[in-house]
Amino acid sequence: MKYVDEFRDAALARGIAAAIAREAATGRTYHLMEFCGGHTHAVSRYGIPDLLPDNVRMIHGPGCPVCVLPVGRIDDAIAIARQPGVILCTYGDVLRVPGSGRFSLLKAKADGADVRMVLSTMDALRIAEENPNREVVFLAIGFETTTPPTAVAVHAAQAKGLRNFTVFCNHVLTPAAIRGIMDSPEVRELGTLPLDGIVGPAHVSVVIGSRPYEFVAEAYRKPVVIAGFEPLDVLQAILMLIRQANEGRAVVENQFTRAVTPDGNRKAQRLVADTFDVRPSFEWRGLGSLPDSGLRLKEAFSAFDAERRFAVPGRAVPDHKGCECGDILRGVKKPSDCKLFGSVCTPENPMGSCMVSAEGGCAAHYTYGRFRDHRPAVP
Repeated sequence: MKYVDEFRDAALARGIAAAIAREAATGRTYHLMEFCGGHTHAVSRYGIPDLLPDNVRMIHGPGCPVCVLPVGRIDDAIAIARQPGVILCTYGDVLRVPGSGRFSLLKAKADGADVRMVLSTMDALRIAEENPNREVVFLAIGFETTTPPTAVAVHAAQAKGLRNFTVFCNHVLTPAAIRGIMDSPEVRELGTLPLDGIVGPAHVSVVIGSRPYEFVAEAYRKPVVIAGFEPLDVLQAILMLIRQANEGRAVVENQFTRAVTPDGNRKAQRLVADTFDVRPSFEWRGLGSLPDSGLRLKEAFSAFDAERRFAVPGRAVPDHKGCECGDILRGVKKPSDCKLFGSVCTPENPMGSCMVSAEGGCAAHYTYGRFRDHRPAVP
């Protein structure tokens, strides 16, 4: 890629949109899920639904790691942060995710807990070095994209002999979430979530490659097209999915060839495999407990595992009764279907995780003006 403008060319976008309109067969509807939160952000930002014919519908998936972190894990992090002598570090968007009673890490910080925003795992490691008499806990979160940096920090802490650095691990695995969606009652039994194809993640696929998605095509007969984040990337991926659907094909195709290969980043994969074990199950907001979907530190690194060093509640906690984040993350509902959206729940006053993260479906829908048709009338 020479210039980003090449992938935001309006004339080219209109040309691809016209091709989609020509090739989308009348008499059928195409339901395509963009799994990744970055794609959800791009779809809303660039108004891609406005370029598509009415029978091509985009469904937001659960690909925002902040959004899928369940309430109970937020409560666990708050419990750790409140313990004497602890400095809890994490990324900025995690701080505002509501836990029980809408109490967040940011509110815990206001109450006196030492909670700090960091931009990288190495920032947390530096804080541990600068505070040898304090316990520094890094709340690790993210899909396969952010897992290697956490592994690097753990290995660096071991090499430096840091005994006051631990990781509260919430890393989760993309293929397991896709399997959870495909096996969900809404897809398999109820038929309330029809899926004709998936726009595969970009950054995740740079790390794991395209091969891990082959089970979607083989076991579920659904096409996957891995796409970049620019509007032309997404539009081209949609066209590729429609062509597969029309031809009755189901394979994994790679639109994002400038960054993604079949095998991904082998060095990063080896580092992760050397550092983490797969949990038998892990809870996801909206999806419940999914088998083989989360990571935890290996026994060899148990000294750096915050869950082994600190007592945490470890309880499953239901979402706010009025919040539809769970259904939105499963693709069953749209942000505008939630009664709280755009009124009680806004980016300034988020009731659920989908409105907290910039990659959340509700936040993207609101930020780029998709909420205007649903804003309550002012008397």
